[in-house]
Amino acid sequence: MCRHYNVSRSGFYAWLRREACERSLSDRELKAAIRRIHNESRGVYGSPRVHQQLRREGLRCGAKRVARLMRELRIRGKGGAFTRRKAGVYRFFEKTANLRLKQPPPSAINQIWVADVTYLKLGHEWRYLATVMDLFSRRILAWTVSRNRTMRVTLRALKRALTTRRPKPGLIFHSDRGVEYSAYEYQQFLRDNGCVPSMNRPQTCQDNAHMESFFRSLKAEFAHNRSFTSDAQLTAQIGSYIDHFYNMKRLHSSLGYHSPVEFERLARAQRSVH
Repeated sequence: MCRHYNVSRSGFYAWLRREACERSLSDRELKAAIRRIHNESRGVYGSPRVHQQLRREGLRCGAKRVARLMRELRIRGKGGAFTRRKAGVYRFFEKTANLRLKQPPPSAINQIWVADVTYLKLGHEWRYLATVMDLFSRRILAWTVSRNRTMRVTLRALKRALTTRRPKPGLIFHSDRGVEYSAYEYQQFLRDNGCVPSMNRPQTCQDNAHMESFFRSLKAEFAHNRSFTSDAQLTAQIGSYIDHFYNMKRLHSSLGYHSPVEFERLARAQRSVH
């Protein structure tokens, strides 16, 4: 090997006996911290969030260095591919406009909520997850799981969110135009509780992009390559992901790399100072 690389045998053995340089020792310590943070994130974080968590812990290093060390460790964050929904037979109503188009971004909690429904696999069957998010902090306020995709599951999630937050009248509640949200009973319940209904424009799912983004993260970080054997197990695991990880711990890039709960706490502290 020495002849092949044109180096002396004495130089090779001197290199073997040489102590690791300061940079190598620093990389070794960083790798341990990176692996710990990645494990604590349930394998979710990629290099940007790992880098931000290192900074929060007082470990200063470059983002490119973190990305390089993660490649060397062969660990990476979870991400999902973009998918298109297949067209279904839905009835859309034109009576409710998209009020979000005329609104600035929310400046406090309980100004704009968004909601949607997605599907998760349980064995050979589907289960439907309805969620309600506060747009200000991206916090999931309430969620429910059901065997059937009906107005009842979305209404149950809405009632839980209202019970938890008790918003003042005038809250904008935005959803898509699915029958779960367009139903007369659902719309009337919103108005009876002081909420102002808002809906996507026809055939424009991007109007509810924040919920679509959450569902993409949920499926990439929680459901991808996992199987569930019972409704109880699925429900418990969803609760663990949403209530204990996503809301409490997961760093959100659009929130300055704070978790939703932490972002709300900081916002309250700032208002109390002013």
